[in-house]
Amino acid sequence: MNSPADRFPLGALLVLAAIGFTAITTELLPSGLLPQISSDLGVSEPVAGYLTAGYAAIIVVTVLPAAMLLSRVPKHTLLLILILTFAASNALIAFVPSFGWALGARLVGGIAHGLLWSTMAPFVARIVPASKVGKALAIVFAGNSLGLAIGAPVGTALGGLLGWRGSFLCLAGTGIVLAVLAFKLLPPVHRIPDSVRPSLRMAIKQPGVKIVATAWPLMLMAHFALFTYIAPFLREADLPPYSVTISLTVLGVAGLLGIWVAGITVDSRPRISLLITTAATAVSMLLLPVLGLNLVGAILMLTVWGAGIGAMGIYNQSAILRAGGEYRDAANGLTVLTIQIGITIGALYGAAALTLVGALLVPVAAAVPVVMALVLTFLGRGHAYPAGPLERQPTKP
Repeated sequence: MNSPADRFPLGALLVLAAIGFTAITTELLPSGLLPQISSDLGVSEPVAGYLTAGYAAIIVVTVLPAAMLLSRVPKHTLLLILILTFAASNALIAFVPSFGWALGARLVGGIAHGLLWSTMAPFVARIVPASKVGKALAIVFAGNSLGLAIGAPVGTALGGLLGWRGSFLCLAGTGIVLAVLAFKLLPPVHRIPDSVRPSLRMAIKQPGVKIVATAWPLMLMAHFALFTYIAPFLREADLPPYSVTISLTVLGVAGLLGIWVAGITVDSRPRISLLITTAATAVSMLLLPVLGLNLVGAILMLTVWGAGIGAMGIYNQSAILRAGGEYRDAANGLTVLTIQIGITIGALYGAAALTLVGALLVPVAAAVPVVMALVLTFLGRGHAYPAGPLERQPTKP
């Protein structure tokens, strides 16, 4: 008898991609609406920025305990609960009377965000054939890149039309629609009776898990160190003001290109593809201060960087599920935690580089953790990043 995993549930994967898009948009939306939020709630813009910082901080604190606590809840049910929690969080923000209430609502959304990303990849791995997990993850993670590329800008534009509260209310309505679609299209995933209980301690002991849980955050640390301060770099490079908008768009579109390439190669040639991707990303960052002094050169380097970051997410997500083995749920939860730490450190690292070496050399500083990730990827050929089916040399008879 064929199990649900014998089929390729495209509709379910597209719903998950839309959920990811909504989650990323929810996370980033306050950044584009800070002036409106601070004015309406009577706080300074730096204080209003806590709506984003607090969102990330609560993920770091709660993702692992919450994932362990709710490990027995069926993943289909848990996903529905998380989507509705996002909707409730955004709806509450749309009607809050004060900043304190807004921050509380954002913390609830942050808890749901962390749980969502610790649940989604293992869920995908259970509903598609093992040979197509990489392709499925590429479809789902396309929602992330779309959220980065157009989610926050569209939400910000809506804020100009409907006000900041209207933007959050639209996100809440989107969450309700997605919950209905998820209920209809996401296949149920039952816990295997004799499966092991999720254990972070045992997940860390699995060969390869520590390397992936370190190399992946290093890449994101580099990305956010440069991404956060791309505007000062472009200004110091004497590029026109509109280059900031162009650059962000290029990064988003290139990220989708990288996801598409990764979806084609992750199940067959994951190791060499990730090595090439990581090396190309490092080179693009190192060359950005040289070739990025004109708009064409900057766009070329940004394209390589954006595609590399988009692709490495698919390669590493597949790697952590494989390395985690029977403890892959806990291993995946670990990477959600380390990624958030990497993102946070990345912004601080970028700020330090901006102060110490100047805006033009921030890309060079960002390339350092990428090179570290490249070394870890190379060293992890045994269990963290093994060769794929088309990379293994046939054994001689």
